[in-house]
Parts: sequence; structure tokens; C-alpha cells
Amino acid sequence: MMPEYRRIRLDDRSLRAHVEGDDLVTDDGERIPIVEAHHLAPVEPTKIIATHLTYQSRVDEFMTRLPPAPTYFQKPTSSLNAHLGDVVRPKGCKYLNFEGEVAIVIGRETFDITTEEAGDHIAGYTIANDFGLHDFRDTDAGSMLRVKGSDTLCPLGPGLVTDWDFHDKDIRTIVNGELRQSGNTAEMEWDMHYLVTDLARTITLLPGDVILSGTPAGSRPVEPGDVVTVEVEGLGALINRIVESTVAVRSEVGAQPSESEEVVSTALGGDWELRGIRAPSGPGAKHYESELDR
Repeated sequence: MMPEYRRIRLDDRSLRAHVEGDDLVTDDGERIPIVEAHHLAPVEPTKIIATHLTYQSRVDEFMTRLPPAPTYFQKPTSSLNAHLGDVVRPKGCKYLNFEGEVAIVIGRETFDITTEEAGDHIAGYTIANDFGLHDFRDTDAGSMLRVKGSDTLCPLGPGLVTDWDFHDKDIRTIVNGELRQSGNTAEMEWDMHYLVTDLARTITLLPGDVILSGTPAGSRPVEPGDVVTVEVEGLGALINRIVESTVAVRSEVGAQPSESEEVVSTALGGDWELRGIRAPSGPGAKHYESELDR
């Protein structure tokens, strides 16, 4: 069995524990049933770097092409969330999308390495759900700051698996028991070692830093009350519930949530009629009608 480590909160303490059967055993020997544990994100990164397109199915879904090399954006560490944590959709927003992913965790200071050396710089892997709040895509598309960086939008977990081979592994996202995403790491254009090597050409990666490696096709909006589970072969299952904030996005400052063609087409994947999804109203309706005529 591959070693798996988790971080939990116990009596106001943050503790590391390893999995033994149905229990978690802390470094000082305390034993807690997994079902009773209050999980924290399994690592404490100085930065979270996310990859745009890597899975071929996602490229095909958007009817686009891969760039000649990977492109990236950052999620602030304040977006971190954990296994069984609530993911908050701000009041007044509609397009909160799941994205099941594999997260790479850096094990030691990494800069200017070869792809052959990359594996020695990786501490292990965990599951991520790279939630996106596409209501802000019109204003933040360049930085993805609020789209991908709002509070709670980066669940990681349940644990860090330290001896996992990323090749040819299945990844699935399930919403309320219904399969929504299904992919395999074999369809990634750039693998985990490539991504680490690429980033470390100009950015020093530190222990605990996280790289999100991209998502397969099928990302769609979820609603308050939905339970989203990301399963990765050999890494377990990351489970989160969607809740709605009681606080609305303030309207007297800044750009407001929008529902443009860009927002709707990104959130719903572009071909709503074939996917059996209700047509949107508002600014996105014109784009929807043009899609039906294709």
C-alpha cells in the first residue's frame, strides 16, 4: 500500500498523520478514525500554480488547439480548502464550475532541473478540484484572480500519496452520484515531470508548493447543496459540498458578475442542446441560439 499522509485539526492543533486502515495515526501516536477526522489541506504551499489546457478531451470540447507549450495562472493560498470542506458560491453568482485534477506537490527547493531530475523533486501527489467562478471571467480572464482564486475554490486532499506513478491513471468527477468527468492521465500532452521542469526554469519551487495539472472535458456549473467527488486511481476521493454565501458580492465597487457569451460558453462547454442542458437566458441567450443553428 502506498504511503499516504494527511493533515488534520485536533483540539485546536494542526497535526500530520498517516493512514493505517480505517484510522489516522499522528506523528506522536494518537489514533483517530478517519470518519471522525477534521481534515485540513494536506500541504501548506507558498504558491499554487495551475495549468490551463493539458487534456486532449478538454481541447476537443472547446474546439481549439493546444498552445506550443503549457500556460499557467496562480491561485492565492487563501483559496485553499480541504476534503469535506464547504465550497462557497458567492450570493448573486451562477456559474461555479468543478474541475477534477491531479495536484503535484513539490518536495524540495527546485530550480533549473531536467525532466529526468523532476521526479526526485516531487514529494507526492494529491487530488484537487480547481473550482472556477466564471461569473467574473469577463473582467479577470487575463489573471483568473477571482475566477479561480476566490475563497474556498482550491480543495486539496484527502491526503498526500508519496509513492504514486502518474502514468495511465483514471480521473473522474461525480456530482450527486452522477458521473460528470471521466479522463485518464495518458491523454495529457505534457506530463507531471514536464510541468515541474518547465515552471522551474524561471520560478523557484519550494517544499509544499502545488501545481495543478489540468482537467479533462466535462466541467460544468454546480448548485448549492450539490456534493462533488473527484476520484483519482490510487489517490482516493476528494469530497466537497457546495454552499451559497449569505453575503452578496458588493455592488458599489468593482466589476459585477456577468453572463456574457464568454461566461456562458466557458461554463457550459459550448453545446448545450446536445448535452441536455437548459438554455441560458440573458446576455448568453444569443450565443445559445447561434449554437443551435450550427
